[in-house]
Parts: sequence; structure tokens; C-alpha cells
Amino acid sequence: MPLEINYKEREGIAVLELNGQLTFGQEDLDFRDELDNLLKIGKVRVVLNLSDLRRLDNSGMGALIFARARLQQAGGNLAIAIMQPSQIGLITEAHLEAVFEVAHDEQDAINSFFPDRKIKRYDVLDLVRSNLRSNPGGYDGD
Repeated sequence: MPLEINYKEREGIAVLELNGQLTFGQEDLDFRDELDNLLKIGKVRVVLNLSDLRRLDNSGMGALIFARARLQQAGGNLAIAIMQPSQIGLITEAHLEAVFEVAHDEQDAINSFFPDRKIKRYDVLDLVRSNLRSNPGGYDGD
């Protein structure tokens, strides 16, 4: 399944909805192209809505980390919104919760760019517990 990227803007924040997979090949190239387009028009505060992202490999994780670094160099940042509890495993398996601002929904991710607003962040311990509930066997050493 290819990557579909939908763009919208809310409160001056660019929101990219990623649908499908962010993996090595055309998908990560398309994502990087979209990031370049945002930077060209001066959009440096970006929310990634990963609720419909089904697969993320090492290249996809690299693309996300690269995006965050590029946005920070430009004076912005990147936040992630996970609106479906089933997607929590995708984030914890990739250890993205340690690198990114991860919010419960798109509005909280947007609010993370405004210091005076309260937001509900995913707690790392809650993420790990949720992952353990979905994978009761835990780490298998592979």
C-alpha cells in the first residue's frame, strides 16, 4: 500500500495525515518531498497525524527523525498525533515516544506549539504498558 499524504492547515500549523505505509522506497521519498515543499513555503511547525499509518520501517523512522531535524534547523518543530489506541504499538516499537512530542489527538499536537495551552501527552510508561497489554509475551529477544 503506497503512502498517501493529505495536507491541511489548522491555526497556522501544517498538518500532514499519513495513510498507508512509510517505508523504504517511494514512500519515504514522497514524504521527504512533502517536507521540502512545506519548508519552501515557510511552514516549519508540523503535526503528523499517524492514525492511518499502517507500517513504519527503519527508513520511515529515519525520514521522521530527518524531518524533525530539518524543521528544528528552520526554527520549527514536529509533533505526532495518534488518535487510535491501536497505533500506540507502532510508536513504541519504533521508540518514537522518546524522540517526538506524541499527543492523543490532532488538537493536542497543535496545542503543543502554543506554550500557554494545556495538552494531554502520551506518558511513556503508559505507552509501554499498553504495548505490553497488546503483546503479553513481552520482549522475545529478537
